[in-house]
Amino acid sequence: MIASLIPSSLILQSIKTLNPLIFFNKKPKTLISRAESTSSNNPNVRNPTPSNNNTKPNRKNPRKSKYGTSRRSILKKSLKQEQLIFTTPISEDPVVAIIGGGVSGLICALNLEKRGIRSTVFDTGIHGLGGRMGTRVIDPQPLVFDHAAQFFTASDSWFAELVDGWLKKGLVREWQGPVGEIEAGGPFVEIPHSSPRYIGVNGMRPLADSILSQTSMVNVERSCWISKLEAFNGMWYLSENGKPRGQFDAVVIAHNGKCANRLLGSSGLPLIAKQMKRLELSAIWALLAAFEDPLPIPCSTSTTPFEGAFVKGVDALSWMANNTKKLFPSTISGPQCWTFFSTGAYGKRNKVPQENIPNATADKVKEGMLEAVEITLGLSKGSLQRPFYSRVQLWGAALPTNTPGVPCIFDAQGRAGICGDWLLGSSLEAAALSGLALSNHMADYLQSGATRPDEFSVGLHDEFRPIGGYEIGQFPGMESRELVK
Repeated sequence: MIASLIPSSLILQSIKTLNPLIFFNKKPKTLISRAESTSSNNPNVRNPTPSNNNTKPNRKNPRKSKYGTSRRSILKKSLKQEQLIFTTPISEDPVVAIIGGGVSGLICALNLEKRGIRSTVFDTGIHGLGGRMGTRVIDPQPLVFDHAAQFFTASDSWFAELVDGWLKKGLVREWQGPVGEIEAGGPFVEIPHSSPRYIGVNGMRPLADSILSQTSMVNVERSCWISKLEAFNGMWYLSENGKPRGQFDAVVIAHNGKCANRLLGSSGLPLIAKQMKRLELSAIWALLAAFEDPLPIPCSTSTTPFEGAFVKGVDALSWMANNTKKLFPSTISGPQCWTFFSTGAYGKRNKVPQENIPNATADKVKEGMLEAVEITLGLSKGSLQRPFYSRVQLWGAALPTNTPGVPCIFDAQGRAGICGDWLLGSSLEAAALSGLALSNHMADYLQSGATRPDEFSVGLHDEFRPIGGYEIGQFPGMESRELVK
């Protein structure tokens, strides 16, 4: 969710590493996908069974499935799968399915096209692409909120070159307003930064849309919830609640939440599923609030009220930012639109299914976070002006708290890979670098004829380590007052 490096104050506590587990007591059997003819007309069946009016497929120990009941149960089941091994040749014009239209998935699609490979991006977004590069616009004012990624920095030379292109096109600009740290009821201290802080000119989401505007070989399906991956006859078949969504030579999962876990539960990719099992994610609440009058904000040493602040020592609040001043600095009147983020601990205590948040929970979280704003600003309880517009959103799989520190994961035998910011850290830059790495790795493999899978598989066995820093992401180039251990 949120963007780049992690200076240190409002730091994540050090995460306990998972104990090593023995996932297989013996060498697993393999499922081999060969190009074989079949009388079945259903491409979504891995092992077609001749049908007649009196015969049904046999199942051992039939029982009601608990598939999808929880992330843990899904992943436990996924580790018992047999490894899928493709043996069929790659087609001359391969097509890749990319599940997830966030930055990593979009950069992966863009770079696959540069390598001459077509792709289809499947995204669940209702309002648009971008994943955690979300911008919410509320008419008729309009009110504009960046409700996920707040800003980003660029330390890698390739990513810096990409950002430079965005600058020249007028898609991003430097955020030059005061950004720093604030303690409960205490002073605001601006954070020095050696790298520019970047924001989308009109919010973060338009930047995501611009990535695909450069492509001609990328198809987008939105809003689409891929519910099943199935390998058959040398191809991957995707479906959405039983509805076929196409067949592909390879699959990219650019997603780290429940969607990815459900797909891996029966896909024949136990090594990828094992790595996903090791991933630990925080839950963070976002509160969007619009106020008629400016909030009583402490000034920095330049006497300018801060525009963004990492909050320290307040249980329910980790970040607050004035979207109006950030996005439209010349605005001198009108509503002030703020984005507030909770701490991970608060998110965990108040976690509910993010697709169906109970009204009582939404009200509780809203009031709790507004009270935290009062504490942060040193106001008496109940004295904060009431927002005339507010909305809460739970990012249930917000940010990783551990990482394998590899650019991507690719199972060449199963012709499937994973990209995302969590593989390198927790930033927009990490997401882009991961998408780039997987696209190049996958293109090399597909264009090699896919004859040496052992040489191309990567990231399937790397150990995870804790991530420290600010709870809303990592921001290389920002020097916090404390070092992250």
